[in-house]
Amino acid sequence: MPNVYNCKIAENTQIADGIYSLVFDCEEITTQSGAGQFVHIKCGNERLLRRPISICSVSKDNVRIVYEAKGEGTKWLSMQKPGEELDILGPLGNGFTIPEGKFIIVGGGIGTPPMLSVAQAANKKAVTILGFRDKSKIILQKEFEEVCKKVIITTDDGSDGIKGFVTGELEKLLATGEYEAVLSCGPQVMQDSIMKLCTEYKIPCQVSLEERMACGVGACLVCACEAFDMQRVCVDGPVFDIHREHVVKLQKGIS
Repeated sequence: MPNVYNCKIAENTQIADGIYSLVFDCEEITTQSGAGQFVHIKCGNERLLRRPISICSVSKDNVRIVYEAKGEGTKWLSMQKPGEELDILGPLGNGFTIPEGKFIIVGGGIGTPPMLSVAQAANKKAVTILGFRDKSKIILQKEFEEVCKKVIITTDDGSDGIKGFVTGELEKLLATGEYEAVLSCGPQVMQDSIMKLCTEYKIPCQVSLEERMACGVGACLVCACEAFDMQRVCVDGPVFDIHREHVVKLQKGIS
């Protein structure tokens, strides 16, 4: 059973339209966490359910999360100040396995933050594609450029980077035959298309899924998703290898 920690906020700032970066002190989580895991945060005493938020990166004593202030819980979180404490359960879930050779990282929207820790672990072996709705939603571009061989930005409306979706750029890279795997996190529609492409090109693929959660430890089954048997995203994932047995079947026809 993961531990609960009282963690002091070191920083909580807005970095894009409705998106915040929060850093908290917790040496125990930094030493236990891996790329792709998440924490479960209690957002005020009046809210029963915690909010699951992916770990963006860790340093010696600090953990960074990047989140969108969208619902009541995350809006409450966005108003917390440095020096205040958070009740945090974690680290939780199964993270990414970092490939040994060259691979492609794909992040979409608020699914981008957990991919930064993947990029940091890649030692310049990864090319990263990041997709956003428009220029105002772009986050972490500089951080990715510092640790990646190459970073490609796409926006739906063409207000920055390449106009279009991440899948168009991903297919171009897959067609070169230079890459050994794809690791991704983002909206379900994006993940569906990525899994379909990786299946067509017969390339290993790991996807991190976003689901509503209650307990975060596999007891409540709220986050169960369709698979060959029902998988719990909080403990069986959030990262799944699409070519293994018990793969998550988000895209019809993938097996």
